Amino acid sequence: MKYEIKGEPMPVVVCELGSGESMITESGAMSWMSPNMQMETVGGGAGKVLGRMFSGEALFQNRYTAQGDGMIAFASSFPGSIRAVESGAGREVIVQKSGFLASEAGVELSVFFQKKAMAGFFGGEGFIMQRLSGHGTAFIEIDGSAMEYELGAGQQIVADTGYVAMMDATCTMDIQSVKGVKNVLFGGEGLFNTVITGPGHVVLQTMPLNNFAAAIARMLPSKQ
Repeated sequence: MKYEIKGEPMPVVVCELGSGESMITESGAMSWMSPNMQMETVGGGAGKVLGRMFSGEALFQNRYTAQGDGMIAFASSFPGSIRAVESGAGREVIVQKSGFLASEAGVELSVFFQKKAMAGFFGGEGFIMQRLSGHGTAFIEIDGSAMEYELGAGQQIVADTGYVAMMDATCTMDIQSVKGVKNVLFGGEGLFNTVITGPGHVVLQTMPLNNFAAAIARMLPSKQ
């Protein structure tokens, strides 16, 4: 499989497949394709279906297989970025809910539970995220622009809640409360921040979807 990502701030990834190669995607994510792509809707068993439901994804996925050399494209659903992630032996990636766009057939998508309940409930993306494992390339949607950091062992980065798009599974996520009553009441930064501890790769996003929706809502006329 060869691919090219084009067109930010509304990007699309265009994938060129050899005969017999397959792509997995969420329902409705395919944008255009060559006529020799064969589609099959797959579930993967009750456990995987329920896991996708809890992690914010569709219950079923679509598998597209090239009958001869083929082409298929997947467009982002929100202004932002698309990043390619390589999953393989020794590397698993944790992704925000609804961040998965498409992948090669060898990539496995499963539910990921935060080990610390407080980090799940107050970390901005809820108690459940997504885990990418297996072998192959996956494409992830980023809200806004992507900022990437490589953390060493024990090195930390503190982010406002909702800004963590994905991280290596070797990283850990926790939350810390904003210190000081004045800071909490008048600082405008909420009650908690997310703390990511390395080692591993971390991708932050500049415009979480919830922040974007809130900014638009403030500009809309109120109902009389």
